[in-house]
Amino acid sequence: MSDIVKAEPKNEEEVEASSVTFRGCAVSPDSQASLLTDSWYSTNELAARLRVDASSLRRWRTAQPPQGPPFVTVSERVVMYNASDVEEWLHGRRTVPAKGLNGR
Repeated sequence: MSDIVKAEPKNEEEVEASSVTFRGCAVSPDSQASLLTDSWYSTNELAARLRVDASSLRRWRTAQPPQGPPFVTVSERVVMYNASDVEEWLHGRRTVPAKGLNGR
């Protein structure tokens, strides 16, 4: 197994050349690496994990404004969900009931 050595950019031009533009936003090489190494779910896989119908995820994606967890449109027919994004979305929807006077 060989080790991959990545050269650090030396000036601004090299920094710009080393980043990728995705939908008008510059994505650093570090961000690219984490996106490629993270776990991803298809619509059907995520629907099964969330115990909802896949049509619910499709409806959330097409709502205006879009709802549900963040997603990446890979192609016209392929939509993927990053596991870290789904975790963050779930944490944001979490409700912790306040305890009453009796500690219940």
